[in-house]
Amino acid sequence: MRNHSVVSEFILFGLSADPQIEALLFVLFLVIYLLTLMGNLTLLLVIKADSFLHTPMYFFLGQLSFLDLCHSSVTVPKLLENLLSEKKTISVEGCLAQAFFVFATGGTESCLLTVMAYDRYVAISSPLLYGQMMNRQLCMGLVWGSWSVAFLDALINILVALNLDFCGAQNIYHFSCELPSLYPLSCSDVSASFTALLSSSLLHFFGNFLLIFFSYVCILFTILSINATTGRNKAFSTCSSHLTAVIFFYGSGLLRYLMPNSGSTQELIFSLQYSVVTPMLNPLIYSLKNKEVKAAVRRILRKRV
Repeated sequence: MRNHSVVSEFILFGLSADPQIEALLFVLFLVIYLLTLMGNLTLLLVIKADSFLHTPMYFFLGQLSFLDLCHSSVTVPKLLENLLSEKKTISVEGCLAQAFFVFATGGTESCLLTVMAYDRYVAISSPLLYGQMMNRQLCMGLVWGSWSVAFLDALINILVALNLDFCGAQNIYHFSCELPSLYPLSCSDVSASFTALLSSSLLHFFGNFLLIFFSYVCILFTILSINATTGRNKAFSTCSSHLTAVIFFYGSGLLRYLMPNSGSTQELIFSLQYSVVTPMLNPLIYSLKNKEVKAAVRRILRKRV
């Protein structure tokens, strides 16, 4: 028998304890969340409405927009609630559920970015066979595979984490529930869960990163073999948006899961970057730097007029 009481809920000490700063942060993150919803929904509607965008590249981009809607909605609503509430609690079950969906949606985005890198490689290296190679059946399989692998990975990690006992300490110095934040609160052995998380981070996230890196090495060699400067510039431009999205996602997400859990400001910034800011920026990255999306928006607006 243990001489401690079992914890039934956690307290999320996220960004600030000052009510005035919390009010400012609430307005800031509410604006970011609304922009995320508007930007990704608009991009989804544009891709759906314009027949010129019914290509594998924009099919994957539509999936990324839907995924960003899901990913931000896992954490931001609870963050907004806590910024307005004095009692910043979340049940243990709710915390583990949030950790599951954070891991699952983040893992799916990692896989999808890898799929999109392969798509860009096929488009640049075999432009004449692109439509035949990246057929709808393959595209659907790659998307479903991304979701399945990520959710299976998240399920394994959460099932292992269910064996953890939480007692005594209740304070999570973070704005959301993620597995690394729960380990210091456990009064049982966390080695199995930590090993599973580390293995997932290395095999899933870092493995996908290596596949993206390998795809871009192949893309670079292909581009360098193009003689015409115009052709090179066009090939580079088709990759720039995806490469920017990869840098934003992996520049923060992978570091967050590999760095020691300390509740530091740097750790919070990394988490905010990939779970709050990146889903807002992705539609901007893919629309502001993409002539085809801009042209599609103009065509849709002309039809409305």
